[in-house]
Amino acid sequence: MKNQTINTFHQQRIKEAVRVGMISLGCARNTVDSETIVSGVMRKGYSITDAEQADIVIVNTCGFIEAAKKESIDVINSLVLLKKQGRIKRIVVAGCLAQRYAEDLRKGFPEVDAFVGVLKLNKDGRQSAVSLTPAYFSYLKICESCYNQCSFCAIPDIKGRFTSRTPESICDDVRRLDRQGIKEVNIVGQDITAYGYDLFKEKRLAGLLTAIARVAGNIGWIRLLYTYPAHITDELLDVIASEPKLCKYIDMPLQHINDRILKKMNRNITRAQTEALIHKIRRKVPGVSLRTTFITGFPGETEEEFSELVQFIRDFGFERAGAFTYSKEDGTKASAFTDNVPAKEKEARLNILMSVQEEVAAMLQEKWIGRILKVLVDDVRTLRTSEDPGFFGRSEYDAPDVDGSVEVKSPRILKPGDFVNVRITGAAGYDLEGIVE
Repeated sequence: MKNQTINTFHQQRIKEAVRVGMISLGCARNTVDSETIVSGVMRKGYSITDAEQADIVIVNTCGFIEAAKKESIDVINSLVLLKKQGRIKRIVVAGCLAQRYAEDLRKGFPEVDAFVGVLKLNKDGRQSAVSLTPAYFSYLKICESCYNQCSFCAIPDIKGRFTSRTPESICDDVRRLDRQGIKEVNIVGQDITAYGYDLFKEKRLAGLLTAIARVAGNIGWIRLLYTYPAHITDELLDVIASEPKLCKYIDMPLQHINDRILKKMNRNITRAQTEALIHKIRRKVPGVSLRTTFITGFPGETEEEFSELVQFIRDFGFERAGAFTYSKEDGTKASAFTDNVPAKEKEARLNILMSVQEEVAAMLQEKWIGRILKVLVDDVRTLRTSEDPGFFGRSEYDAPDVDGSVEVKSPRILKPGDFVNVRITGAAGYDLEGIVE
């Protein structure tokens, strides 16, 4: 028994001497998975450090579109170089890219020590308490994979069957986040509006949000990310409108507006239904900010259909919007389409669309000048308008990492995680500036 105890002690000391670093790529859902991986590494007794100082580096990859795959490959290449230089000892590749292309990656990267694919969601489990985000905000994953079978998307193949976490496990996590002092919870999933369908045979996001708000304590903002337009219900909109903690912010990827393209995409919604939904959202949730996403150059998209999309953006005035060029993904229905738009044309259309969206957003931002916005402070850095140090934060209409910021001038010292009321004095693109009241 004594020798066993000594061996266990030495094994633990060896583990503590091995430093493990994590590189998390892709979306916020990946961030949650990376937190779970780090938590597992820590439970095994290993030391966690920055990737640049690690012995073992784990990279959690993204394989959603071509640009994400390229980024993942570039990171793996850089780690292989570090290993050849003797600066790291082992490489572990996890996540979507490893799930989809493990065999190809093994052949292309013999220097990688392990490929582990994606994590499965435990519907009764708790989210890791380890955080890779700043101490005052967190992502909370409530479901995994997607019910929808969009013709361009490989997520259902990568992630498997749609799975919702139980309301009890989610609310337990919210209580823990409140105890930790979290000020903002961002609810994520491939399609959070389908939440509960696998458990209860009906969509129950509205009821879940009511339960979350009830136990949120001092959490100030609850934000919804990745809602599917065809699944947004009147009940959900009523909860968003009436619950003070819920940000009046709806992230609703539309992808396109032309009926023929929407049908080819298998989006299960028409232009008329989309327009009616937007009008309903703005009527039921006064002051709401809509974020959306579009795809340019989907197979068969004509100049006229693209022009229809651009005019739709002008007419409906989205506060926030992103876009990406169509990416042919192995195994998807769209990958068999032969009427592809040339790469240069896809890029040209993307540039046109984003230019129009920037004009629209800039106009909409002007409405805030002279008004007061509640702002969550993110960091301290040099002001855009001078060399003086200032404070930067976000309003409830700005999600972390993807939206704009508010430059805040304050007579007192602010720290990340503070909520302050800011009178807006200027606007530039998606960004605002103002003075603490």
